Formats: sequence, structure tokens, C-alpha cells
Amino acid sequence: MGYYVYVLESQSSKSLYVGQTANPTSRLREHNSGRSKYTRNKGPWEMIFLKDFPSRIEAVNFEKKLKALKSPGCIRKLIISGSVG
Repeated sequence: MGYYVYVLESQSSKSLYVGQTANPTSRLREHNSGRSKYTRNKGPWEMIFLKDFPSRIEAVNFEKKLKALKSPGCIRKLIISGSVG
């Protein structure tokens, strides 16, 4: 089973959310149904980035790297440039 790091973009506020999961389809559904505390009332959410990893440890480490950037602009720039990973 693979693990994924994903970036969601709020269609209402254009804010970003970075997370990791083993099931990105189900996780997006949870975000859009209000079952995730941070993303509740900020959607709808669209997945704008998805990267797979062979282990959860690798996914968590990459998630931490993206979250350490803090700036949504920096995260967007990495996604667009394709130099993520």
C-alpha cells in the first residue's frame, strides 16, 4: 500500500492545506464533508497536488518539508515548477 502527500486549495478563499494519507479520494471527501477540523467551513476543496511514496515515513517527512515552507506562494511555486520531491 502506498502513501500520498496532497495539497488542497480552497475554492472560496484560495488557502492551501497540506496533508498525507493512504487514500486520497476518501480523504478529499472527508475534507469536503466537514469531517476535518481545520478545513471545515473553508471549502469546497480541490486537490491540486498529489505525490505517492512507498512508505508512510517518507510521506510524513515530505509533508513536514512542505509545511515548513509556510508560505502558500512558495508551495504553489514548487508545485508549478515541478521541482517538488
